[in-house]
Amino acid sequence: MSFLEILLIALSMAMDAFAVCLGAGTQEQTSGRRPVFRLAFHFGLFQVLMPIIGWIAGTTIVSYISAFDHWAAFGLLAFVGIRMIRTGFDPNGEEPKKDPSRGWTLVLLSIAVSIDALAIGFSLALVGVTIWYPAVVIGVVTGLISWLGIYLGNRLGQRFGKRMEIIGGIILIIIGVRILLSHLLA
Repeated sequence: MSFLEILLIALSMAMDAFAVCLGAGTQEQTSGRRPVFRLAFHFGLFQVLMPIIGWIAGTTIVSYISAFDHWAAFGLLAFVGIRMIRTGFDPNGEEPKKDPSRGWTLVLLSIAVSIDALAIGFSLALVGVTIWYPAVVIGVVTGLISWLGIYLGNRLGQRFGKRMEIIGGIILIIIGVRILLSHLLA
């Protein structure tokens, strides 16, 4: 498998992470170096680990996961998206905001954007590709694309305020619906 093929796979795998980071970046809590690093690092890390897990697992686990992975991704993204929308509509800002770059929210988002990477790892195993190099490329590209998404989200959030938080939540829900429909209609 050529570097260009691996790069194209990496870019396609990174698009969900980019969109999630764009939405998450609109929140105040994701401005600053630490939250940006945490989101980009974890999204990249999970994009390295999930193809490796998929590659190692082979047909046994993938057949079990493929039955509900799209529902899990949809549920996780919808949950976080709805929370962002509720916070965006709160005029007083009384609801305590959760930092998407910390705790279980970070873990859930990382899993949600990398579930499809499990299938990529499995597919690469079927065509006889060693997983280590593609996994690292996918992770690095996702980390960089995630950083770009957070950066752009921060700029939009500063400029447009709570409206961008609502839009960010809607984007997360749309990504979840797209993942769900792509699996159900495939």
